Amino acid sequence: MKTSHWLCSGLALFSSASLYAQCNQPPNIVLINIDDLGWTDLSGNGSKYYETPNIDRLKTQGIWFQKAYAGASNSAPSRACMLTGMNTPRHGIYTVGNPDRGKKELRKLISYPNREELPEGIQILPQVLKQAGYQTFHVGKWHVTQNPCDCGIDINIAGNHAGNPSTYFTPYHNKDLTDGPQGEFLTDRLGDEAARLIRKADSSKPFFLYYATYAVHTPIQAPEEVIEKYRKKQTTPAHSDPVYAALVEVMDRNVGKVLQAISESGQADNTIIIFTTDNGGVYDISRQWPLRAGKGAFYEGGIRVPLIIYQPHRFEKKNIMDVAVSQMDLFPTIMDWAGISDQLLLDGKSLMTLLENGTDPELEKRPLYWHFPAYLEGGNKETVDMDFRTRPVSVILKEDWKLIENYEDGRIELYNLKTDLSEKQDISRSYPQKVKELKTLLDNWKKETHAPCHFEKNPYYQPSPEK
Repeated sequence: MKTSHWLCSGLALFSSASLYAQCNQPPNIVLINIDDLGWTDLSGNGSKYYETPNIDRLKTQGIWFQKAYAGASNSAPSRACMLTGMNTPRHGIYTVGNPDRGKKELRKLISYPNREELPEGIQILPQVLKQAGYQTFHVGKWHVTQNPCDCGIDINIAGNHAGNPSTYFTPYHNKDLTDGPQGEFLTDRLGDEAARLIRKADSSKPFFLYYATYAVHTPIQAPEEVIEKYRKKQTTPAHSDPVYAALVEVMDRNVGKVLQAISESGQADNTIIIFTTDNGGVYDISRQWPLRAGKGAFYEGGIRVPLIIYQPHRFEKKNIMDVAVSQMDLFPTIMDWAGISDQLLLDGKSLMTLLENGTDPELEKRPLYWHFPAYLEGGNKETVDMDFRTRPVSVILKEDWKLIENYEDGRIELYNLKTDLSEKQDISRSYPQKVKELKTLLDNWKKETHAPCHFEKNPYYQPSPEK
């Protein structure tokens, strides 16, 4: 397999000679959102088994956020938060599918209703950008409505309400993607499509590309020749699945295709790249140690995600280690980049000051919030219990302190992430004043956002004797 030109292009990711960047046109924006790729699933951020050279290079050259968070711990609500800039109580997507997942006898409370699609008329990033004169493209997983073209997307490839592919090998059974030749692999196809859109974009106006790979979501499949490479490689306690490792590598090489297309477009200096993932990795496939748990949980392994922002000569070669940021911050930040001054209801805050100065006193002290009035089955030894990844909770993170409110029994958990990143020691009893401070902030936020948190008891609840 040939190494991409982008990967071998020298010290800088892109040419510094672009005349395009010298005009006053708003920047192109490429938002890359990988599915289910965990915080340590990058070889440049922890993994010694997976190989992600293209993303690692982007991390080295761009701005890396050590404490970046998704708006939710699984796919649809996370994407809805990022694409609207609003937290879950405002748009009503709390989970994927039913909110009452898991055995009804084990659920103490009745879940609140869950919206499976964003409501009509809600603010959504592609629509705002289109109204500002952007060309808008989407490739891959959409998952928040039936049709991206109803939400401001000019060209949609493979995106609809589906949360995962039925298969990664053609025929794809995707109504928004034509099948390819025998043996074609979905991740490669979507990388080619994204690169093609970049190359064919009208250079007289800016473009927005939302490249949201279905990878590395299940089904875990990959080309056999790549799998064989990892069968021969030394595993680690956290990362050991050769098929998943191969899927990660193929995903990375297609991120490389997109970056190469930007480099060759002549518009590199005026293109801002955002790389992130929608939630933590799936615990049974890939552990995120030292982070606790994974996708579906509101411990760090479920909500802390990779985030890189890069633009040559503007946003580059910096690590922001101590400021917690949210994917909801991307919406107002992109509005600033595009010069859009619309007054919208946004829970996120612009990252512009932080990006330019490396510090932002307002963001450093700002709390982040999560609300989940539902159940997610499939627990493990690092989640709340073996039956559920999460039960109904609200969460606040402020500086190094993280409080989790459990609605079934009113139990409060408190962790200091600076001293206990793995969330092993609940210190709520040792810091009653900190609990009071954070709980007051959380209660006020729930009132402000009208977060549903007054639960009825489930009449079918039958706890087992040992519990």
